Amino acid sequence: MGKRRRGERPSARPVLLGGTIAVVVAGAGLTAWALSGDGGSGGAAGGGKPEIPKGPPSAVEVSRTAEGFLTAWRGGDVEAAAALTDDAAAARAALTGFRKDAKAGAPVLTPGTKAGATLPFTVRTTVTGGGNSEPLSYGSELTVVRRASDGKALVGWKPSVVHPELKAGDRLVTGDAGTPPIKALDRSGGELTAKKYPSLVGVLDALRERYGDKAGGKPGVELRIVRAAPDKDAKGPKDAADATGTAGSKAEKVPDKTLLTLAEGTPGTVRTTIDAGAQSAAEKETAKRKQASVVLLKPSSGEILAVANSRPEGFNTAFQGSLAPGSTMKIVSAALLLEKDLAKSDKKHPCPKYSSYGGWKFQNLEKFQIKNGTFRASFASSCNTAFITQSKKLKDDDLTKLAQDVFGLGRDNWSIGVPSFDGSVPVQQDASKAASLIGQGGVRANPLNMASVAATAKTGTFKQPYLVAPDVDDRTLARTPRAMDGDAQRQLRDLLQYTATSGSAAEAMAGLGADIGAKTGSAEVDGQKKPNGWFTAWRGDVAAAAVVQEGGRGGKSAGPLVAKLLKSS
Repeated sequence: MGKRRRGERPSARPVLLGGTIAVVVAGAGLTAWALSGDGGSGGAAGGGKPEIPKGPPSAVEVSRTAEGFLTAWRGGDVEAAAALTDDAAAARAALTGFRKDAKAGAPVLTPGTKAGATLPFTVRTTVTGGGNSEPLSYGSELTVVRRASDGKALVGWKPSVVHPELKAGDRLVTGDAGTPPIKALDRSGGELTAKKYPSLVGVLDALRERYGDKAGGKPGVELRIVRAAPDKDAKGPKDAADATGTAGSKAEKVPDKTLLTLAEGTPGTVRTTIDAGAQSAAEKETAKRKQASVVLLKPSSGEILAVANSRPEGFNTAFQGSLAPGSTMKIVSAALLLEKDLAKSDKKHPCPKYSSYGGWKFQNLEKFQIKNGTFRASFASSCNTAFITQSKKLKDDDLTKLAQDVFGLGRDNWSIGVPSFDGSVPVQQDASKAASLIGQGGVRANPLNMASVAATAKTGTFKQPYLVAPDVDDRTLARTPRAMDGDAQRQLRDLLQYTATSGSAAEAMAGLGADIGAKTGSAEVDGQKKPNGWFTAWRGDVAAAAVVQEGGRGGKSAGPLVAKLLKSS
């Protein structure tokens, strides 16, 4: 397509629509169509009231509506384009903002291959600001729907029609960056970039959002997505992979996103706790798997050494996920039973095939049982019924209190330097109370939480994980009211060491030395053929946890990932 001066209207041109020639004339507020045989609505026989079309739009209606919208948008006729959508007010505001706020020139819109009622298209334009102009190109799509009230075929309006990353309330804006850019540094002073460490792309945006104004930089001129302010009453971000739909922690503003830099700013520096070697290894290992997320940290301090997800551009499951942790939660449940003297590592403990509580019948994997076995044997084999049998001896809030007071879970007060979910262990009754003991029910966590659980089990004292040192912005790290009971902690640590050397985690942890501990887990999710696989462990002063969604048994799926990273750290 040849170049055209700004403001120049497109000339009339023929467009082939479903085998019919339509002449498109885009004028000031007017788009005229000459069509025949479009299959649309017509007068009823005998001149009666027209019948309202129903069902999906026809192929001709889809082509006509989509081409009309794109032609009007390209020609700068916002009113005509908006009128061809099912939300004219929202479309008018977004398309006006594209020109005025984003400072984008007349776009070149190139349709792709239609798939049913959906038409993909590419957008090519030029953005001007800060005395510079830069080209911008991206892909988007629109879907044609039928309005129920009159049967008219219209573009189903979504902000993503203008740009695929726009959501409700977001805006495209070109101007001085809201916050100065930052240069994020690892613990040794090396620069962390999204190009080298793809899993950090969202983390780097969040660091800029939080520390850009404090790091000493100066803003540049950018085209960016300015995110909508969060609902004050809303929960935090949901994990798209969490089939239960359980919400995360307190709502936090999603960081703005830079799409194009027109004039460079001066970055400030923010030092993180990331270890470059550990981060590289985590990126490499998660990239080998479809839906893996992992976190490494130091039990002695809480410093986060690495965070990675298989889908780096997607939701940060490692920090913000809200998933049932399965049997890795038995670390917390075992601490509860040990503190309450309902179990001793070397005393006999029941592990039957089945155990019922609150109207539910629970069983072990493959219905195994351990006759005359110890709690050590039950824990190392991840026996579900060993915990379910103790439900009747526990109060409804016992697990919640221990999880909060000893392990720091579910208090909604972690401040790691970027948005995170602190886990949730709600008070449950009846069968749900029993299910919570084995990491199902209402319990929710992510790899950050479960790496912290392993670290607390090793040391006996909760250390809030953090990515940026608290003295950078004078924030206070979360603390728990108490440490774990000393005798219970010694037994728990012994149980985890035994599991790592002789239990369900032994295969994955082989060859990692003496100072190790681990716990496997799997969590059933409605609608999934395979459960999510979990694994959490420590080696020396490094703790790690991973989840592989739909990975199956944790020892086989998440275990090798964690072990590989512990070995290289």
